Amino acid sequence: PWSLMMMKERKSQPRNTPRPRMSLVFDEYGRPFIIIKDQGTKSRLKGLPALKANITAARSVCQTLRSSLGPKGMDKILVSGDGEVCVSNDGATILERMEVQNEIAKLLVELSRSQDKEIGDGTTGVVVMAGALLEQAELLLDRGLHPRRVSDGFEKACKVACDHLDTISDEIKFSKDDISALVEVARTTLSSKIVTRCLDHMSDIAVKAIMAVADLERKDVNLDLIKMEGRAGGQMEDSQLVYGIVLDKEISHPGMDKDIKDAKMCILTCPFEPPKPKTKHTITVDSAEKFEALHKQEQEYFVEMVNKVKECGANLAICQWGFDDEANHLLMQAGLPAVRWVGGVEIELLAIASGARIVPRFSELAAEKLGSAGRVREVSFGTTKDRMLFIEDCSNSRAVTIFVRGGNKMIIEEIKRSIHDALCIVRNLVQDNRIVYGGGAAETSCNIAVMDAANEVTGIDQYAMRGFADALDVIPMALAENSGLSGIDSLASIKQRQVAEGNPRLGVDCKQAGTSDMKEQRVIETLHGKKQQLMLATQVVKMILKIDDVIAPNAYQYVPPPSASGSGSGGLPLEGVSDL
Repeated sequence: PWSLMMMKERKSQPRNTPRPRMSLVFDEYGRPFIIIKDQGTKSRLKGLPALKANITAARSVCQTLRSSLGPKGMDKILVSGDGEVCVSNDGATILERMEVQNEIAKLLVELSRSQDKEIGDGTTGVVVMAGALLEQAELLLDRGLHPRRVSDGFEKACKVACDHLDTISDEIKFSKDDISALVEVARTTLSSKIVTRCLDHMSDIAVKAIMAVADLERKDVNLDLIKMEGRAGGQMEDSQLVYGIVLDKEISHPGMDKDIKDAKMCILTCPFEPPKPKTKHTITVDSAEKFEALHKQEQEYFVEMVNKVKECGANLAICQWGFDDEANHLLMQAGLPAVRWVGGVEIELLAIASGARIVPRFSELAAEKLGSAGRVREVSFGTTKDRMLFIEDCSNSRAVTIFVRGGNKMIIEEIKRSIHDALCIVRNLVQDNRIVYGGGAAETSCNIAVMDAANEVTGIDQYAMRGFADALDVIPMALAENSGLSGIDSLASIKQRQVAEGNPRLGVDCKQAGTSDMKEQRVIETLHGKKQQLMLATQVVKMILKIDDVIAPNAYQYVPPPSASGSGSGGLPLEGVSDL
């Protein structure tokens, strides 16, 4: 029959399998009615399939970062849409630039960002830990455990691990004169970064910068007082700490003095120009005499402004706004060096460092509002016309600048990110001087403690606690694998030695130093940072396990492209391909 022929022909044609849509609801007469707007165009996942889809999406991001963990971790190269290249092994930077599209995977990006803001270091480890917990959660779900029981077991295990970290932690002693312990911690943080070639130099810069702005009595550090500037060219070893401010500006006139000692500077937020009336106006100049009179009056304004600056005792003028060539020439004739177009943030830092008051009007200039600096000099680099202004030996040296040199802009940005991580870690140590030992030693010790606690728990929670303990093993295994060692052999060896010797400082010998004692190798991490890693990873896993229903627009359905033959070819739509 004709209908049977049509059915056979339809079956022979290739067709695209549509995504699952929202299930329709029918009344007693079989008529569908709408509950959710456009429900026919939305896809839905419920129950265990939704949980597994979410876990798979999150784990795919975690697997990307696993090879970047540790001192021997690999770098990732990320290219943006406009061709900008970034090479980094910093977890927060990689996830930030990956442009992840999946909503569940974005939770991992937020997790890494939270670790970066709160601690500054450990952004890769916290994501790897979250991925390991999700892997264990998936195994437990397959065995029939309820997601909430898994979450509760992880929470109990996390508390056991954090309490155990408190018991195995040590305290370090430091002062303004003795910063060797802080340098060791900064070295551990920077050991996995691009700056390993001059590790001691960069660690020393980071610690001295923190000690310059720290209030040890109140245990407070204001990172806003530390400014980082970079300039391409030169070597990494040329980076330096400037006890003052570095401005990406130059002296406004070539004839002005480029090196000013015992500088008395006035900071102006008013422009060097004649006052302008607020109403609309038109000036008609129809003779040479009128033009001369106008020019003379304008010069008088400029001369008066320059004289007011000279009379207050200043020998350097720093202006937030620009000034024209005539004002620049008059300043040069008066022997008054000037800098123009200095940004608002830089002006505030400069005022803090030099003890100056920001002056909004020339009439308010006074000697007590001037700032002082031991030396202000203009520095040029190589054969280029690049110049920067170094303002050193300020009266209030709490504001400092880390001046970074590198081969190109990409390296400079990576060095800045590395130093920022070290600054955050040293700041955390000033606030809380308790430490644990790295190299997977703390995680292995916590694994043993959680396993012992799980053996004393009755009920289903013990399985989730053992899963948490197994997830802790992923960190030392990843460290060993990234160092070219056997992950299982290394983990089994250090775990056996920790149990036999009762030494929680034994970890993976990534650097092949000949000893597994992380205290001897001086591989140190902050207690606060390690506890934060465990707590943040557990929280985000709990959040993912609570989602059992996903309703999303079915936006990526296949639409055949128009063609001459009228038939489409298979493939993914462009919007469905994420940058990941």
